[in-house]
Amino acid sequence: MQGKLIVFEGVEGSGKTTQMQRSRDWLLERMKAESPIFSQVAITREPGGTELGKALRRLLLEGTLNHPIQHRTELLLYAADRSQHVEEVLKPILTAGGIILCDRYTDSTIAYQGYGRGLSLSLIEKICQMATDGLESDLTLWLDVDVEIGLARAKARGAADRIEQAELAFHQRVQQGFKALAAAHPQRIVRVDASGTEAEVQGQIQAILTQRFREWSLEN
Repeated sequence: MQGKLIVFEGVEGSGKTTQMQRSRDWLLERMKAESPIFSQVAITREPGGTELGKALRRLLLEGTLNHPIQHRTELLLYAADRSQHVEEVLKPILTAGGIILCDRYTDSTIAYQGYGRGLSLSLIEKICQMATDGLESDLTLWLDVDVEIGLARAKARGAADRIEQAELAFHQRVQQGFKALAAAHPQRIVRVDASGTEAEVQGQIQAILTQRFREWSLEN
C-alpha cells in the first residue's frame, strides 16, 4: 500500500502528542499481529521535524527574541519549516510506503495564523501550497476540546511557550478556525471528542483508523 500521512490537530492542551504516541504504539502492535500493510510507522512534528525545523521551533515558540515576531514573519517561518519537512522527511517515507503520524500540519497554519492572527486565508493557502508542493494529509484527526480546559492542561505541563501565552480570545479564534476547517473538509478531517480520558480518546482514534485502513486497503 502507498504511504499515508495522518495528522493530529487541535488547540493547546488537546492531547495531540500523547494520542499520537499511543496511536503509534497501537499501530506497531497491530503490525506485529497482522500482515503489515505499511513499511514503517514514523512520528514527526511541525515545527521541528528536521534539524532546520528545530532551530525554527526555538525561534517561534521559546520567545527568546528581544522584539516580537511580526505575524507575516511568523507565517513565513512556519512555511520554511514545512517546506524542509516535506522534502526531507515526509516525501521519502511516503514514497517508501510508510505511515506518518504528524503533530500539526497545514490546518494549524490556517487556524493559528489565519483565524487567530487575522492574516489573509487566500495568502495562507498560496503559501501552504508552495511549502507542501501540494502534499495534503490523507486523514486529519481534530482533537476537539474546550479552549479553557486545554489551556489549563497546557499550563499544568510547566512553563508556557510563546503561543500558549497568547490571550484567551486568540485561542478561541483558533478553535473557530478548526471548526470551520472540519466543516469544510468532512472527508479529510474527522473530529475526535478530546474531553474524555486518554483511554477514551484513544478508543475513538483506533476506531477511526481501523475504518480508514479498511477503506484504504480496498482502494488497492
